Amino acid sequence: MVKSKGAILCVVGARPNFMKIAPLMAAFSTAPTPMPAKLIHTGQHYDEGMKGTFFEQLGIPEPDIDLGVGSGTHAVQTAEVMRRFEPVVDEHEPAAVLVVGDVNSTVACALVAAKKGVPVIHVEAGLRSFDRSMPEEINRVLTDQLADLLFTTEESARENLVREGISEDRVFFVGNIMMDTLHRNLPRAVPPGRTLAGLPGAHWSTHEPSNYGVVTLHRPSNVDDPTTLKRLLETLREISDRLPLVFPIHPRTGDRIRAAGLDDLLDSDRIARLTPQGYLQMLGLVAHAQVVLTDSGGLQEETTALGVPCITLRENTERPITVTQGTNTVVGSDASLIMNAVTDVLATGGKRGRIPELWEGGTALRIRAVIQQWLEHGASLQAVAG
Repeated sequence: MVKSKGAILCVVGARPNFMKIAPLMAAFSTAPTPMPAKLIHTGQHYDEGMKGTFFEQLGIPEPDIDLGVGSGTHAVQTAEVMRRFEPVVDEHEPAAVLVVGDVNSTVACALVAAKKGVPVIHVEAGLRSFDRSMPEEINRVLTDQLADLLFTTEESARENLVREGISEDRVFFVGNIMMDTLHRNLPRAVPPGRTLAGLPGAHWSTHEPSNYGVVTLHRPSNVDDPTTLKRLLETLREISDRLPLVFPIHPRTGDRIRAAGLDDLLDSDRIARLTPQGYLQMLGLVAHAQVVLTDSGGLQEETTALGVPCITLRENTERPITVTQGTNTVVGSDASLIMNAVTDVLATGGKRGRIPELWEGGTALRIRAVIQQWLEHGASLQAVAG
């Protein structure tokens, strides 16, 4: 039930959230009748320089409130977000709390709001990997159980939610909010040649490199176990003999590589090791890549939208539409399966797929329209759904 005419508190916590919150904040501020909304940054993302880069590139307004939580274990970080967010809810008496994605800030702020009797809106609801060993899966399931309005990116998400006992009249298929950001920024993407300029090796010295792959790794299942990490890095080294690779290295992944003494496996002028890149730099690299090898959920979606073959280095995916309709192939961490998938891409061009329904860039406006009706009708979800 909507208890207040206050603003909607929109929560952003970490890098995966930034691309989802940008179009929402823009949609809420649209004339002639802007929707009152405040941006709350929990500070879960510990790289403030990278946060600043993303906010600037994506046109996200400076947060109204920055909680400054910082990094920590899952329990410590979640608890600290809750502790710092509760007084914000008390002070602002919001109409609702809107959370996106599946990071620790998502479930923490949803829990605070629910216990305060404040409605919860979850954008990107219903995605399931069915792997409870992933912290993100726990966050997704719990947030959806707490949410009053649930916005989905693909129809299979509705099936997941209904199976978990969530009423269908609370679920709205609106499309993929990430695509709003992608379509808006694709013309502004940084050309690969600018990002890779000055790197050692003949392949990167050309004005505009072509025929390369992009790699990202950050999931604990891939980087925390030295044996698995070594196998993956050895496989990447083997792939680089056939296709040069661009590898923006997540800080946590870099720490694990150094701790395991595996730096030498990346010591090749055919592997471009980069620091974490801004959104526009990554978009340019991915859009022009021959293939992307990743364990990122967001990149599975972006490659499908861009028509770039994606090889997912996980045993499962919470975004099945990228496999059934898109360009994604899930192979896990098995070296032979990875090499077979790369061989297929090099021989045939790989999967091209098609762009899923409602991934055309209008998701934020659809979300705004539903929320506007919901606020006007108070507790009458049936009136909105009808």
